[in-house]
Amino acid sequence: MSNNDKHISTAFDRDLETVQALVVKMGGMVETAIHDAGRALETRDEELAENTRRRDKAIDLLEAQINEESARLIALRAPIATDLRTVLTVMKIAASLERVGDYAKNIAKRSHVLMHMPLIGGSGIALRRMSDTVEQMVKDALDSFIQRDAALAADVRARDLEVDQMYNAMFREFLTHMMEDPRNITACMHLHFIAKNIERMGDHATSIAEQVIYLATGEMPDDARPKSDSVIRVDLDGDKG
Repeated sequence: MSNNDKHISTAFDRDLETVQALVVKMGGMVETAIHDAGRALETRDEELAENTRRRDKAIDLLEAQINEESARLIALRAPIATDLRTVLTVMKIAASLERVGDYAKNIAKRSHVLMHMPLIGGSGIALRRMSDTVEQMVKDALDSFIQRDAALAADVRARDLEVDQMYNAMFREFLTHMMEDPRNITACMHLHFIAKNIERMGDHATSIAEQVIYLATGEMPDDARPKSDSVIRVDLDGDKG
């Protein structure tokens, strides 16, 4: 390798490390958003919910920066093979993290409404438990990316089934509360959408894990994602604001 080639390779590695560091930073911000959204819901902390909602803008800006840096890296360095796969994986992980941040923001927004409604059983604790599970999935998915650990990524992917089961159990519980007392309908509908937001967070954590498996092995998982047969599918496209 010539000195010029070594210089180009070193510059590429340095740029790639910078972009990956931004992804790790973004992941930490998203983990905090999940944690704070769940805690604000459980404790009815209006200030924490508002701070969580406002911090989503910083997550969005970081995703834009990652995309810009990645595009510049591809344009200037023309990476191939594993290097290109790494850059594309970084962009896909950032997109998944941005969506998780959006769902955390949505939870915080609905928490504001729920704070002025009667409590529904132990819903706050149950949803916090579910969000804690997803937060750990996101953390482990990012750790698997840093370590290029396909086994850890596969474990994260398998845990999505647990999240689906928790969601289904809560859906049935909310339905029971609504049937028992129509006055619970509005609150239970908000709680249901919160549960669905958390379930979708789990889906995106699983997507990150699948990208890591692809990065580490060169192949996407060839088996279907583990999914609960009875998971309720709800379109949340209208819940992005």
